[in-house]
Amino acid sequence: MHAGAGALGLAAIQLAKQAGARVFATASSAGRLAQLKPFGLDVGINYRDDDFVAQVMAHTDGRGVDVVLDSIAGKNLTRSIQSLAYGGRAITVGVSGRDAEKLDPVTLWRGNTSLHGVYFPSALDREHERVHAQVQRILERVSRGELRVVIDRVFPLAQAAEAHSHVLGRHAFGRVLLRP
Repeated sequence: MHAGAGALGLAAIQLAKQAGARVFATASSAGRLAQLKPFGLDVGINYRDDDFVAQVMAHTDGRGVDVVLDSIAGKNLTRSIQSLAYGGRAITVGVSGRDAEKLDPVTLWRGNTSLHGVYFPSALDREHERVHAQVQRILERVSRGELRVVIDRVFPLAQAAEAHSHVLGRHAFGRVLLRP
């Protein structure tokens, strides 16, 4: 999981751990990685200090991982695919990165890997009932305490620019909310 300290990363870590996975995640500091341990993190990788592909390969004896969740895209997505095991799958769910590098399909072919894109608005439009049922199941798990939602900060709507800066500066751990 990339961006493990973000709202999506925190949810994905918990879901993967509960499904029995060995969970790897990236974050920008040792402190943020330590915060992820109680959520199910097994291997934390500080992307500012370490090459995450090299770390994944070191921790898997050169095999790679079966699934990567990448919300960064660009060069990061190419590197994510390089961290996959033979036949692995990269799932991309957004483009929070700032580079526009295009993906060379040879990157996928070399390891017989696959790339799956997820765009929530399209899923809502085309698979309304399935998506709503899945969201309902997740919310029920939250209400039973099986999944934790972390609210980092709540900003008044008048401070939307400050909230945006807080998120872009990678200071948030979990979700940042705006209150009207």
